[in-house]
Amino acid sequence: MTRTRTEEFDHLRPLLFSIAYHLLGSVSEAEDAVHATGRHWHSLPAAPADAQAHLTAHLTRTAMDLLRAARARRAAYTGTWLPEPLLTDPHDSPAPGPHPYGCLPTAILLELESLEPLQRAVFVLDEVFALDYRQIAAAVGRPEAACRELAAQARRLTADARPRPQADRTRCAALAARFFDALKDGDAAALRDLLAPDAQLVGDGGGKAPQLARTVTGDHRVARLLTSLIALLARVDVTVQARTVNSRPGALLRDRDDKVLATWTLDVRDGHIHTIHSVTNPDKLAHLGPVADAWALNREAGRTRRALT
Repeated sequence: MTRTRTEEFDHLRPLLFSIAYHLLGSVSEAEDAVHATGRHWHSLPAAPADAQAHLTAHLTRTAMDLLRAARARRAAYTGTWLPEPLLTDPHDSPAPGPHPYGCLPTAILLELESLEPLQRAVFVLDEVFALDYRQIAAAVGRPEAACRELAAQARRLTADARPRPQADRTRCAALAARFFDALKDGDAAALRDLLAPDAQLVGDGGGKAPQLARTVTGDHRVARLLTSLIALLARVDVTVQARTVNSRPGALLRDRDDKVLATWTLDVRDGHIHTIHSVTNPDKLAHLGPVADAWALNREAGRTRRALT
């Protein structure tokens, strides 16, 4: 049966959203790009013969324009900027909507921030979506040879953060399970054993939620901070739910009303946790459900701590 134009767009929407998210690192901005592409699609006098190629090209160029504007805002961002988290549990569909496409880990999305928009677009279409260079060239409006060179440059620049082989996933999941068990038990020594010596805890509150004053570095410092933080959060009924975030082990922190307080993502390499990315900026959590009042929880936790001293 032939699809209507609306049905064709809805069928391709998950792909379009995924491309836009990987180009922008933002759910809200990706949705804006998809919406703009939808307006364009429905304004055409006739549907192109290859709907996917046409929509991919329009979406890619729209997202690149949005990325150029976003780069200036991110340069002035309060604190450390991290990508908006997506839940990618195998048994769930990441918000928003169906999303059958893979999601790059936070560490790689951060590496992509250093690329120019055109370079990033070529890398994403090649590395994540496996388009051939003829399709990529048509999408970005550049010759195939130039696209090949741009992709090669991007691969070199992101080599250190690239995913490890699939065989490592089982070991990675087992290490994450040990991490959350040690966290629940308040076992700082066990946490240190799982952390790389130069492990980092990186937070993004965007000035809109309590956040780290700076990145915490070193296995002892990170383990000590995490154990004290979890003990404090437990006193105000915050729970830590292990989840898969951006295709890597992570967690969703919820308050007593089941509202989202934060996400954590673990960057596991060479048998140790190298970085924990924590997002508390409420603007970056809204797509995951109702968001907790982090400031109110912080005040309550402070009162609880003072009462115990």
